[in-house]
Amino acid sequence: MTTSQEALQIKKMTIGTDKYPMPLPPKFDTPQQQQQYEKQRLAAAFRVFAHYRFDEGLAGHITLRDCIDPDTFWVNPLAVHFSKIRASDLVRVNHKGSIMEGKHPINNAAFAIHSRIHHARPDVNAVAHAHTTYGRAFSALGELLKPISQDACMFYENHSVFDTFTGVVADLSEGDMIAEALQGHAAVILQNHGLLTVGKSVDAATANFVMLDSCCHSQLLAQAAGELKLIGHDIATKTRQMNGSDLVTWGNFQPMYQVVLAQDNSFLD
Repeated sequence: MTTSQEALQIKKMTIGTDKYPMPLPPKFDTPQQQQQYEKQRLAAAFRVFAHYRFDEGLAGHITLRDCIDPDTFWVNPLAVHFSKIRASDLVRVNHKGSIMEGKHPINNAAFAIHSRIHHARPDVNAVAHAHTTYGRAFSALGELLKPISQDACMFYENHSVFDTFTGVVADLSEGDMIAEALQGHAAVILQNHGLLTVGKSVDAATANFVMLDSCCHSQLLAQAAGELKLIGHDIATKTRQMNGSDLVTWGNFQPMYQVVLAQDNSFLD
């Protein structure tokens, strides 16, 4: 489904869109304008991660394919807290691990995992990963998220489990295995490790991650309380087609962006 088709479908479900048009991803006059905008969105994504406390130690990284040189991608600098990252702090690296722009070292695991996903999935422009409390807990189960809510349906038949844990990811071969396990999906649960999501935009990848972590939390609570009542296949599939679309997942990030922008807009620098 194209963005215009998605927009039309969502418009039919929205009140007042003729007078108050719904937001859509922006268009740009030059690649340089797009690059700067996307770097600012990536920096904002780290502020969102900090807001949700997805920021323990050196773990966690979000990457964004560069729109000018697609064989490179932007990533966060090592050992800079997510709440302090600015667009000018970001580092651009190629698939050989050479730093093309930036003045900071980067996390080796970020390169080993993200470079292989960007290489294997040309449709993916952003990858988000962190070690969150609920993501770690759920990943220890070694199972898929179940369709127990409208939000969880976003990941119905749209995520997988990577069931191999060998310690801290340090080489490209494991990155290749994670990319293979991800398949064509929007997310993968890394067993005994954490969560990873992707998207056509950094907005979508980040919003997908926040939603996946929240759904893991919900399922942990629900199954601790009693027997789960699952949504049927047809309804779960129909729901995913709507709330898992590119436009909706992009839109899910916009309120998060508004919050971090109001708190501290220094990430724009």
